[in-house]
Amino acid sequence: MSRINMAVLLVVGLLLVTAKQSMQMSLRNPTAEIETSNCKLTVLRVGLVFTSDNNEKAVIDSGLVTNISYVDIAGRRFHVGTLKNTPIVYVKTGTQSVNVASGVQTLLLKFNISKIVFFGNAGSLNASEVVPGDVAVPEAVGFTGVWEWEIFEAQNKGQLAFGHFNYPVNGENLLGTVAYQNITLYSPSEDPKEVFWLPVPSPWDKAATEELTKDLKLKECHSGRCLPGTPKVVPVLKASTSDFYVKNKAYGDFLLGKFKASTADSASAVVALTSLSNGKPFVVFQGISNIVGEESSNPEISYIASRNAFLMAAAFIDLLPTQRLACE
Repeated sequence: MSRINMAVLLVVGLLLVTAKQSMQMSLRNPTAEIETSNCKLTVLRVGLVFTSDNNEKAVIDSGLVTNISYVDIAGRRFHVGTLKNTPIVYVKTGTQSVNVASGVQTLLLKFNISKIVFFGNAGSLNASEVVPGDVAVPEAVGFTGVWEWEIFEAQNKGQLAFGHFNYPVNGENLLGTVAYQNITLYSPSEDPKEVFWLPVPSPWDKAATEELTKDLKLKECHSGRCLPGTPKVVPVLKASTSDFYVKNKAYGDFLLGKFKASTADSASAVVALTSLSNGKPFVVFQGISNIVGEESSNPEISYIASRNAFLMAAAFIDLLPTQRLACE
């Protein structure tokens, strides 16, 4: 074989290797081609975040998300598409706070995101305010699973005294008390500070809420099982988040009485903290799937609640203006 032919084969081989490497880089960084051009990304996408298979089923069943492609990053699949006319990226983070936080942070690092919209399921702590099938929209969320367990007869008592729940008579209890702790909020614009409640930026005023929800048809039935009443969208003052699923009615009553929390879930405050730490606006929609301490005879309620939370999230996203970045 001549030297010229060898040289041609070598060049072709190098080109093939380069093409393969470029494809792999594109999978690792879905914005690689655009970031290396003379222009920044032209479109800011809305980040749609949820935690469970049930939530993802609600998204898929709706048929509202189209033009979908995806990229796998750090073990999660990020779907890029449009919700009606709005460019979005959606991701299922998985449950537990560490998974939620790392999923949201990866989303914010790898994509140009204008706003985080989180939807999921929650339990009602106040049945006179929200019931299964409703969608709660909290104004603030807090971590109620960060404790310091004080010893029995400690001088500094915590907010939760186990003796108050002795049965049949309240009294002292060797379990002592639990002191609820603040968390550190890191922010790109302020010094770190200790907080308990994380404010959710209000996505609309009362007039906008009425306009948004007047034509919104929430789901009432699934697989032949229906809610006992008509579901509604309810603004609530506070929501609690912890890594444990609250089933105990006495503890639910404590959260309502002590913290005025209307709902309990395992992710909302994590999304709030991660969004605030990155300086990103966010909103939370909670589909009420149960009343804490009560058993439900309807196995479809969890899906109905998830679907309703997504429908509310989708209606909100549809009203957002498309944001663009200018060229450098």
